[in-house]
Amino acid sequence: MAQYSQDKIRNFCIIAHIDHGKSTLADRIIEKTGLLTSREMQDQVLDNMDLERERGITIKSQAVRTVYKAKDGEEYIFNLIDTPGHVDFNYEVSRSLAACEGAVLVVDAAQGIEAHDAPRISAKQGINIEDVLEAIVAKVPAPSGDPSAPLKALIFDSVYDSYRGVIVFCRIREGAIKKGTPVQMMATGASYDVVEVGYFGAGQFIPCEELSAGMVGYFTASIKNVKDTRVGDTVTDRSNPCTEPLPGYKKVTSMVYCGLYPADGAKYPELRDALEKLQLNDASLFFEPETSVALGFGFRCGFLGLLHL
Repeated sequence: MAQYSQDKIRNFCIIAHIDHGKSTLADRIIEKTGLLTSREMQDQVLDNMDLERERGITIKSQAVRTVYKAKDGEEYIFNLIDTPGHVDFNYEVSRSLAACEGAVLVVDAAQGIEAHDAPRISAKQGINIEDVLEAIVAKVPAPSGDPSAPLKALIFDSVYDSYRGVIVFCRIREGAIKKGTPVQMMATGASYDVVEVGYFGAGQFIPCEELSAGMVGYFTASIKNVKDTRVGDTVTDRSNPCTEPLPGYKKVTSMVYCGLYPADGAKYPELRDALEKLQLNDASLFFEPETSVALGFGFRCGFLGLLHL
């Protein structure tokens, strides 16, 4: 992998009301920057959950890294973190923004527009996408942070892989992380040695030598306990820790509740494990054990809204 200086990195997300074409614009950016050929493209390439495809909305924040050759002849790394537009998922949006330096706001021009310097584009028809790419280069600030300082990284998401354990998605604020780095999660106190670091392709994990200040990527460390890697936690170097954690995320309030009970009481531990893994991905999910005379042991679960439920 070619090494890029910090001033050639742009970390951004796209925000919009639901159905204003945010996912379509993300698709066009990925296509125009050459990460995928038009043959490999599928509509809403970042929306990979079945429910997202079924309803045509974005629920999970997805991250993808691509390289753009700008009109100035320079190559820039774009780290695009996709965000949902639905009100139920504003917590996901806040997580994405915390990992970025800037945002692209998509406004549906058919509903009236007041911004004077906004590029007029059609992501659906592929018109003027390059204006957006050039605006990202010009207007989104490059990340700051000292690559030689003690490691300080924000966990903004994670997924559980049955072979590799927890895959932690992080934004490196200070310092660097690579294979063998002894990491510690500052909120949970969990400690591990890094097995692999890398960045995000379209739907795949691409290993690399090192992630340094300003970069967005992932690491694995044979983490089996999903509770050890909380979203919003700060990752530091156990042998050379930073002095204080990053601000993290505010606690969210559940608005809708339901009871979940296994049909077979013996499956209760499996249901608990499944909820813990889901909470790893979705920190806005709340659950606590409860019992019912009719249904036995189960869980009371809290959600942000009906769609979240």
